[in-house]
Amino acid sequence: MDLPGRPDLPGTPDFPQAPGLSGRAEVSVRPAAPADAAELARVQLVTWRTAYRSLLPAEVLDDWDTEAAVSAWRTAVVAPPTPGHGVLVALDGETVAGFSAHGPAELTADEDPFPGGPTAELMTLLVEPRWGRRGHGSRLLAAVVDLTSAAGTARLQMWVPEADEVTTRFLSAAGWAPDGWVRTLDTGGTPLRQVRWHTILDDERGEQ
Repeated sequence: MDLPGRPDLPGTPDFPQAPGLSGRAEVSVRPAAPADAAELARVQLVTWRTAYRSLLPAEVLDDWDTEAAVSAWRTAVVAPPTPGHGVLVALDGETVAGFSAHGPAELTADEDPFPGGPTAELMTLLVEPRWGRRGHGSRLLAAVVDLTSAAGTARLQMWVPEADEVTTRFLSAAGWAPDGWVRTLDTGGTPLRQVRWHTILDDERGEQ
């Protein structure tokens, strides 16, 4: 999926609370609509500039092209490259508080396919900082698990910057763990080292 900016750099999920899609009537998760594209770009930029300025190259944040980002998110929603790609939004009332994007995972060099079945990748999970600690990250993650599991996916993975302690705590609390794969991205500035986290969906769903 050709997402704006650098889609393999996650945002700040709120720390997990109760599992499930919704804990209160005024919060929910739904598939993104074309009209959400501007909000997706806004949440992405605000979250990266607020929570990830120390991790992301300055040119990614300071040379942000809003029009291109909105167009890319609209395309991701309207014309995903495969049926396995999806974008979800977390709502607080009528406000887009966060979003996630997922799709089929690509194998790294010399990597054998997971023997238990297909692997999907959580490419992005962002919650705007002002909506943190309200369960939006947990609801988005639960929804991705439900959708990918229903489609026959056996495993989920996500690349996380090694210095991103918030996301690693979030994934660890949700039952994820590093799978041993590491990569370094050329960002045009300081190289960015990432660790891959994963979960087996039968374990994530409690063998449901």
